[in-house]
This record gives sequence, structure tokens and C-alpha cells, in this order.
Amino acid sequence: GTIHVAGVDITTLSESELAVWRASNVGFIFQFYNLIPVLTAFENVELPLILTDLSKKERREHVATALNLVKLEDRMDHYPGQLSGGQQQRVAIARAMVTDPALLVADEPTGDLDRASAEEVLSLMDRLSREAGKTIIMVTHDPRAARKARTMRYLEKGVLASAPEISFSQSA
Repeated sequence: GTIHVAGVDITTLSESELAVWRASNVGFIFQFYNLIPVLTAFENVELPLILTDLSKKERREHVATALNLVKLEDRMDHYPGQLSGGQQQRVAIARAMVTDPALLVADEPTGDLDRASAEEVLSLMDRLSREAGKTIIMVTHDPRAARKARTMRYLEKGVLASAPEISFSQSA
């Protein structure tokens, strides 16, 4: 089979071409944030841009924009250990967004957060989808997170279940 994303058949790409494509088209958000403890929020968000052709000034502008988007511009000089769980997850979202990918893949983005922080992160992700036009694929066991989805699919025994599409857009 083939997989077409934004007009590109990614199954025809070599490993190195796929890595380059993924770096510019997909942002990853992890349950445990995967922030580097010795780097500030700014430096963690800047990481995906280091290997690009952007100048240092352009990287700073992109990072500032991403941190502003997640409302953490006042925490950019803080280290992960100085941030709450919700703030760390928002740094991780800014890092995923800094390259302006069309697709965000979120693995249990609320799984390690308290209820208030989870709501804040889900609202941010909803805004990214609706206002910034991002496609978000979220894997979750959290029913609150699932209810925010416009479309839901089930994975059953490693296979995408053939159940009909379920939409929660009216109840989100």
C-alpha cells in the first residue's frame, strides 16, 4: 500500500528523506514531555530548529512565537524542573509547533497532568486545530481528552477497528 500525506507518497521516500520530511511536517507531543533538564524552555523549543537553515535571529523569532502561542513567554528562561507539569507539557507543545508542521502526533498528552492542567492543554490543542489548521492525531485513554476530538477511531488488538466513525463535535 501507499501512504499519502499532503500530496506526498511517503512510502516512496528513503529513510533519510523520510527523516527530513518528518522533521518539517510532523510535530511530536509526548506524555512525559521529553524535555532536556539542563536546557531552558527556550532552548528545548529551539532544538528542532538547530539543524535547519534558519539564522540564530530567525530561530529566536520562531521560538518566541511558539512560546507566546502557549502563553509561556514569561517562562522561557526557566528550566523544566522550575515549571509545573502543565507548563512543561506546553513547552513540549511549543517544541512540536516551532517548525510549523501540518500534523501533530500526541501520545497521551494529558496522561501525566492534573485535571486543570489537562483541560488547559486540551483547550490549547483544540485551538491549534481550529484556528491554526493543524491536524492532530492523539492517542489517549482519557475519556475527557477523547470527548474533545471531532473524530474518533478505536484501535483494537493492534488493528484499527472497523466501527463507524464517531464524532463528538457537538458535545466537546
